[in-house]
Amino acid sequence: MILAKTGNEALAYAMKQVNPDVVAAYPITPSTEIVQIFSNYVHDGLVDTEFVAVESEHSAMSACIGAAASGCRTMTATASQGLALMHEMLFIAGGLRLPIVMAVASRSLSSPLNIHGDHSDSLASRDSGWMQFFCESVQEGYDTLFQAVKIAERTSLPAMVCVDGFILSHCLERVESFEDKKVRDWLGTWRPNWSLLDVARPILVGPATMQDYYFEFKRTQIEGMNRAMPVIEAVQEEFAREFGRGYGVIEEYRCEDAEAAVVLMGSACGTMREAVDTLRKQGKKVGMVKLRVFRPMAHEQFRRALARFKTVAVMDRMDTVSSWGGALYTEIGSALYHLPERPKLLSYVYGLGGKEFSPADAAGILEGALAGHKDELVTYVGVR
Repeated sequence: MILAKTGNEALAYAMKQVNPDVVAAYPITPSTEIVQIFSNYVHDGLVDTEFVAVESEHSAMSACIGAAASGCRTMTATASQGLALMHEMLFIAGGLRLPIVMAVASRSLSSPLNIHGDHSDSLASRDSGWMQFFCESVQEGYDTLFQAVKIAERTSLPAMVCVDGFILSHCLERVESFEDKKVRDWLGTWRPNWSLLDVARPILVGPATMQDYYFEFKRTQIEGMNRAMPVIEAVQEEFAREFGRGYGVIEEYRCEDAEAAVVLMGSACGTMREAVDTLRKQGKKVGMVKLRVFRPMAHEQFRRALARFKTVAVMDRMDTVSSWGGALYTEIGSALYHLPERPKLLSYVYGLGGKEFSPADAAGILEGALAGHKDELVTYVGVR
């Protein structure tokens, strides 16, 4: 079925098709419509979900943790300060290995107040033990939400599905949807290994651990994330076979003979594709590498994909404020550091607070990558 939907509408529709047991949420711009629309599905009896309206985002994640620990398929949505208010509970959900799936309309963080899209909120939570998927389009957000549910349940790890705030959350696009039954048959019934409500097999959740065992608990969580990548790749392949659309952890565009490439994630990938095509028509050997999965980090894939280029420009829609470049730049630098031969890396920060990123901006970054040098340690694109 072909539908015209905004990113928020598409994510809410996907949640309806998943038909989770519990959704707990508190509204915040630009993700408010996701749970608002979903609450209408609950009201109209189109899902069997228990919808829990709470008093804050901290409470929303707390309720999700309780529901997931009780064996429920659990989902929510948030953004920006709401995600920041959840910060404490994100670590608890990650440490308890609960397969909660959360849609995030990525947005700037105050101060000053700005409600528009960048990756500052999502990437501020990158070390909380959640898998993170960044989507280029509304269609990709819709498709990725289903994959995230299956991946989270197979890995016993929570997952964020991130779309750029307003750029995708409120942008109307053509979406090819699936039948409810086909989605639910593909996902299957969630059967957790344990549940707080299983009185025949009582468990202890969230105990206090001191120096004697805390490290061991964290080490098992880390190993769970380390082993998640093959599961992600397997589910991507299963999704492609069942629904006819394929996605990769990273995706190369016109890189076969490229001398320089740009790495980025999110909605700006569409703009960068146009710029790559424009420069290719001028005979310039440039390409794009799109990152779709930020956590777990695709270290091996990046080593294989990027080592052959002379120069790689890494684009971040956030800034780490004190280190050299954004989070993606530092992560890729670490991944490539031990290679005997590696490309020169250039750092670009763009689009903070929803700042427009134009085809001309994209072409300028590609030209900079081809030149292979620049004066600034970090180039801030489009800032006055």
